[in-house]
Amino acid sequence: MNLQTLFQDFNPSKFIVHSSLLVFTALFALRLDDSIDWSYWTVFSPIWFWKFMVICGATVGSYVWWRYPHFRLEGEAYVHYKAMLISLALHLILLMFELLVCDKLQTGRHLWILVFIPLIFISIVSIAVCIWAVKHDRSFELELFCAVNMLQFIFLSLRLDGFTSWSWEVVFVPLWIVLCLSLVGVLYTIIFAGILLRTPQVNAKQRRSWFNSALAYTFLVVPILVFQVLLTNKLDGDINMTYTGIVTPLFVSFTTLILMSFSAKGGNKWWFGIRKDFSQFLLSIFPFLQEYANIAYSSGRTSENSDRESNENSPKEKGHKKSELNKPVVPVISIDMPD
Repeated sequence: MNLQTLFQDFNPSKFIVHSSLLVFTALFALRLDDSIDWSYWTVFSPIWFWKFMVICGATVGSYVWWRYPHFRLEGEAYVHYKAMLISLALHLILLMFELLVCDKLQTGRHLWILVFIPLIFISIVSIAVCIWAVKHDRSFELELFCAVNMLQFIFLSLRLDGFTSWSWEVVFVPLWIVLCLSLVGVLYTIIFAGILLRTPQVNAKQRRSWFNSALAYTFLVVPILVFQVLLTNKLDGDINMTYTGIVTPLFVSFTTLILMSFSAKGGNKWWFGIRKDFSQFLLSIFPFLQEYANIAYSSGRTSENSDRESNENSPKEKGHKKSELNKPVVPVISIDMPD
């Protein structure tokens, strides 16, 4: 394990989002099973924490942006700051949806189609945001998720309000399409990783990178598909399982996403106004971590290293090297043979 790589590639934003979703999923499933009697406002506390961090980060970043104008000249500062504002706007609209959902579950005084209006609006706006992100080489995971699931949000709102009597297998058709395309991508990654493992011209680093990607995407997509099948059968009344058991595969996916956040890199440098990579910011606050960041741990030694160490430590070899150093330097004399 190389701690330096671990610090450099860590993405704190993704870590907070995926950890919050993991805790929220567990609490929400327990609440649906009546295992806990908490109010939905308490169950949604991980979501509130996520949005609180987003708002605080954007507020501090905007203060640093306007307080120190010379920071705006640093590299792609304008692109990073604009990306932060776009992300903040989308999160605020998403927060409105989550507040309406929580109020609907707690009081039941709204139609679901009214609750889903902010989410449908996000889906429309996310299409333009994805185009902007591609143009400026920015990540857009949340925006892409909302954009491809716009039709799914409409189907869900109509089915929950009873405007349609479709089975849940039909309601989730847009999601089935997305999952099938994801499975095709996973199969491609697995096949390509297998080809690279049998290709001697490819270096070990590329092989390991593709193998890790194939493994990560497999543990990400397959559990989501299993969860979707169980949830559909549960809602249609075909199986009798608790919601805690149904969301168990999602825990595998969220755990995979949390682990992937340690190698995700990227991230916006203007959240909380740090203006640098999170690893550099962390090391500047805690200088003692620099010592640990330069340490790499390995499970064992190679035979070459052990042989080299044994040769260097042997007295005979040391004496031989010392005698070579004490030898006089004699010029090379070339003797021509007579004809």
